[in-house]
Amino acid sequence: MKSARIAIIGAGHIGVAIAGGLVESGRYQAGDIVLTRRRMHLLDEMKKKGFTIVPDNREAVRQCGVVIIAVEPQQLDIVLAEIVSELSPGRHILVSVVTGVNSSYILRQTQGKIAVVRAMPNTAIAVRESMTCLASESGDPEAIETVRSIFDSVGKTVVVSEDEMMAATALGACGIAFFLRAIRAASQGGIEVGFHAEEALAVAAQTARGAATLLLRAKHHPEYEIDRVTTPKGCTISGLNQMEHDGFSSAMIKGIVVS
Repeated sequence: MKSARIAIIGAGHIGVAIAGGLVESGRYQAGDIVLTRRRMHLLDEMKKKGFTIVPDNREAVRQCGVVIIAVEPQQLDIVLAEIVSELSPGRHILVSVVTGVNSSYILRQTQGKIAVVRAMPNTAIAVRESMTCLASESGDPEAIETVRSIFDSVGKTVVVSEDEMMAATALGACGIAFFLRAIRAASQGGIEVGFHAEEALAVAAQTARGAATLLLRAKHHPEYEIDRVTTPKGCTISGLNQMEHDGFSSAMIKGIVVS
């Protein structure tokens, strides 16, 4: 790889989150990350933070070795047609975070000239807590490891098959919104039982964080940890049973499947 710099083409919400997380990791300087966007004025704040802002996607590709495409699906073909002449085998790795577009399609659009890795992070990447799923049909393990090392610096990664990427999108990317809604609901319950709004949200968010940390560190099944806090005729089991009567688990499952 001749250039350690990273280009992010289409630096909207997810692109800016990726850029912020990479700098937060300490592995990259803001100046090492090149950002582009159609509405350039929306990157003024990023420019003040030291990120390199360029108006030309081709120039961004020329300056970088790893190119992350974070545009809307309907813009992808236009961007690929624009930059394909600048992509060089052995120098560039193309990373797509475009929803619903598999890596084989991008390989065809770029004439198979470079390695393509599909990544599905979530917006927690901005605080280095993303769950990022990776897939590639390029047959280039070195490219996958390069991309994995980048996203490992801003959370956790798992390499999956291309066929699993739609499921990864629903559970890992859309899932951020689902869990945020659950925390919001918990905070509203907290308000109803006596907390002020700010206190309720703080307690709910930290409790959710603690629950997730228990699972990730101890690697227990959720029911194991639930059983540890449910006692006969206790308030926890009463609350859980009421939620299940009202379809809590079913609603979450259906939401992921529909998504």
